Order: sequence, then structure tokens, then C-alpha cells
Amino acid sequence: MRGSDGRRWTLRTSIEWSNPLEIDDWEHDVSGGRSQGIVMGAIVLVMVVTFLVWTPATVVVPGWLILALLLLVLFFPVRWLVRRPWSIIAETPGDTDEHPPERWVGVVRGALTAHQEGARVARNIELYAEPDMNGPLQPVE
Repeated sequence: MRGSDGRRWTLRTSIEWSNPLEIDDWEHDVSGGRSQGIVMGAIVLVMVVTFLVWTPATVVVPGWLILALLLLVLFFPVRWLVRRPWSIIAETPGDTDEHPPERWVGVVRGALTAHQEGARVARNIELYAEPDMNGPLQPVE
């Protein structure tokens, strides 16, 4: 895209599979890791399989119950995937001494939020020649 001052900007978003360290989220780094979630997921899965295996053959299990159990098992993994952090990077190579190269980097949570923030950054670049300083993007040296 082209900024209001004529510079060409590149804007890209990408999903982060590991949590980037943020100053505001330091207290989450002292948690025990992913092992508790894996253990709880395995326990729920074993309970559901046990429920289905021990059901007598004469009992008719309604389809909505199986669907409800499936939704229960998949809720937290899907939520984890949807709420992953996304990096947003806006950069320009610069063209003269008056306009040196710039790089702005920020992190937001969720795919929809990343898409909305990317559109807002693009609009700010078109109108004001740089991303909004009060948004999630900050200049990087």
C-alpha cells in the first residue's frame, strides 16, 4: 500500500504458535505449562470412551448426546486455536534521507482481531503516513 507521503508500505499478519513474551503477561509464564491441559483432555476422553463402551446394547444413545459430548471435548482445543496470538508487521524500506526505513511490530489475540487491526493500520498509513502510535503496533529500531 502507499502512504500519504508516497512511501510504499508492506503489511503482513502471521499466527504465532508459541506465546511471545509480553511485559503485561509475565505472570502467565510461571504456570506449569501444557501438561495440565493434556492430562485433563485425556481424562475427559477416557471418560467419554468409557461411557460409550459400557453402554448396554439395548440402550439407544441419541445423536444429540454424542454431538454434545463431541462439542464438550473439542471446546477448549478450538478455543485455544482461535485465540492464538497474531503478529502484525508494517514496514517500509524508505526512499530518501527524509524518509528512512521503518518497521512497526505488534501482537494481538485472535484471527478476527488481527484482520480488523490490519485494516485499521492500513487505513492509518493511507491517511497519516504511519501506523497509529496508540495502537498495538510500536516502532522497532
